[in-house]
Amino acid sequence: MRAAFYDRQGSARDVLQIGFLPDPEPQCGEVRVKVAVSGLNPSDVKNRTGFTGAPMPFARIVPHQDAAGTIDKVGPGVPNTLIGERVWVYKAQTGKAFGSAAEYVVVPAAHVVRLADSVSFDTGACLGVAAMTAHRCLFADGDLRGKRVLVQGGAGAVGNAAILLAKWAGAWVAATVGRDEQAEVAGAAGADLVINRHEENIAEKVKAATNGQGVERIVDVDLVANIDIAVACLARDGIASAYATEDAGARLSIPFIPALRGGLAFRFVYFYTMPEVSLQKAADEIAACAASGAYRPTIAMKLPLDQIVDAHEAQENGKTIGKILIEL
Repeated sequence: MRAAFYDRQGSARDVLQIGFLPDPEPQCGEVRVKVAVSGLNPSDVKNRTGFTGAPMPFARIVPHQDAAGTIDKVGPGVPNTLIGERVWVYKAQTGKAFGSAAEYVVVPAAHVVRLADSVSFDTGACLGVAAMTAHRCLFADGDLRGKRVLVQGGAGAVGNAAILLAKWAGAWVAATVGRDEQAEVAGAAGADLVINRHEENIAEKVKAATNGQGVERIVDVDLVANIDIAVACLARDGIASAYATEDAGARLSIPFIPALRGGLAFRFVYFYTMPEVSLQKAADEIAACAASGAYRPTIAMKLPLDQIVDAHEAQENGKTIGKILIEL
């Protein structure tokens, strides 16, 4: 099979290669998926560059956790009836060397989810890391119907997913952005209020729009920088969920008395350590959202495998808005 891979950590242009590798074979409890589209995430870039300082866990890595395609082979213990089924894939490279930036990927049967016929492979390849992270941030603490949500970073992949899922669940949603193009993306996803964080006071806008009550949930791309805003925007017993940082050594300082008086809580969501029951719940509800037609992710670009270096560089420079996909 053709695949992208790297044998050492470094910049995309220095280490990513395209070549032929043996076709993988599913073992007990596994399925093989013929990949139609592979989805790129920031964690794929961080793994390639050695963001945390940890050494490569394998001598050669085929990157990418997300994909969509068709099951073409199953291992022992998996019913043959799954062959031919359209699916989306999550955790394709977790705990193993070969991910979804290849013509075929082998994953546990539990990590494939049926993709409704009405949902494109492009959308399916967006339903892994970003959507499941957003789902955990939003729903780990209960139902959202009738609730108010603030999404910090509403044009990012997780932020966009959070808006789509929260609106599908019946919530009122405010989202922050940094520029006009991002405002268009957040608005198209269904945000009821879009706030330019460079030009407007976020807390004042949120309080004015909620009759001074604030929001019950915050999904935050950078809680370290936004902690004061979070405390100012949260309603009584509100919860802020953080899922990302650009500084592996970042430390969070919470203003204790305001948080104490407000009964506030802070949740930290890391996709790769989510409980299995939470992953299954997220997969079921995200699949239902997509099948309903309510999940319409913004896709920044779709490139062929031969241009995976360009895709990784686009992900890394942060100038694109939306998901970056690789077509196989």
